[in-house]
Amino acid sequence: MKKLLSLFLILVVVLGGSLVGCKQQEKETASNTSSTTDKVEKNENVDIPVTLKDKEVKIAVIRKIGGDDHTAQFLAGAKKEGERLGVIVNTFSANGDTTKFHDSIAQAIEKDYDGYIISHGDDKGTVDYVKKIRDKGKAVVTFDSNPEISKIDGVTLTSQDDESLALLSFKKLIQDHNGKANIAYLWVDGFPPMVNRNRIYEDLKEKYPDIKEVERWGVAAADTSVQTQNAVSAILSKYPKGKLDAIYATWDAFAIGATRAVKEAGRSEVKIYGIDVSNADLQAISEEGSPWISTAAVDPKLVGAVNLRIVMKKLAGEMTPKFYDLEASLINKDSLTGSKNVNMENLSQFIKGFGVSSAFDEPWMNKLKEENKK
Repeated sequence: MKKLLSLFLILVVVLGGSLVGCKQQEKETASNTSSTTDKVEKNENVDIPVTLKDKEVKIAVIRKIGGDDHTAQFLAGAKKEGERLGVIVNTFSANGDTTKFHDSIAQAIEKDYDGYIISHGDDKGTVDYVKKIRDKGKAVVTFDSNPEISKIDGVTLTSQDDESLALLSFKKLIQDHNGKANIAYLWVDGFPPMVNRNRIYEDLKEKYPDIKEVERWGVAAADTSVQTQNAVSAILSKYPKGKLDAIYATWDAFAIGATRAVKEAGRSEVKIYGIDVSNADLQAISEEGSPWISTAAVDPKLVGAVNLRIVMKKLAGEMTPKFYDLEASLINKDSLTGSKNVNMENLSQFIKGFGVSSAFDEPWMNKLKEENKK
């Protein structure tokens, strides 16, 4: 009897232990399943950053230069991206007036915006204003501005990849003329992007000594294209056919004026190579018989949009780089041949990758964009 009782107790212990083990395994399995489900749900449901959720965000975009299509598109790109994200974006252009530019920044500081995009702030005064903005703990991104700003903590300096712009455009000129040509160089000092472009130009000119610069001219003003047209007309008179092969224009305002002058003079043998692009530029390049052969560019609307995204990342408390360059593309006349309706909106159909970038486009931004569609 005792033996039977002992056997019974042993069976109870063994079976009980097995049941406990089974229950424990079930709990672990359930826990693991729950954890996996949570991860899936977390991936599917992106959270809006707490600092931006249910908050009215205001951003000021202030640009020193203006009166050109590039400026209009840059400002429009920032404003459009802001609208898609549900952000209030106010834009200001000083049309090249330094005093007006500084006043616009000062007024924007008083209005206490959440974020600021400063474009073409090339002077020392801009550095001081950016310091004031940062001292207030506000987010700042600068485009094509004074490199001294890089010494201020928390600021991102963006630019078009000016070295690539110059390399692509000037290399095209060199290749088309087999490394030998007399050229007029249209360039103006005093602006960070121009300084960068000139550095590449000088390096390549040294590398290809048979590219001879016979004239150099340039001004930055509200009527740059008109002044350029007059200057290039005078240059063409000075250098008759056979003495001038090409014009290298480091800004599309230069290229537009040069194109008018060359066409007016009937000097179709003088080819023009530029930097930057707009709807007016595309029309001029694609016209039959146009001397404007190519231009290297970054979509100005995309520049505005990417700058806006970086500001938003700063406001979200996310990491942003100190410097960022937007990739350049080369737009050749041959690529646009037969395209009467080419414009900035459909240019990507002719130039692969133009105007498209997912840079700094975070999942939570896409969620905000979806919410603002409703």
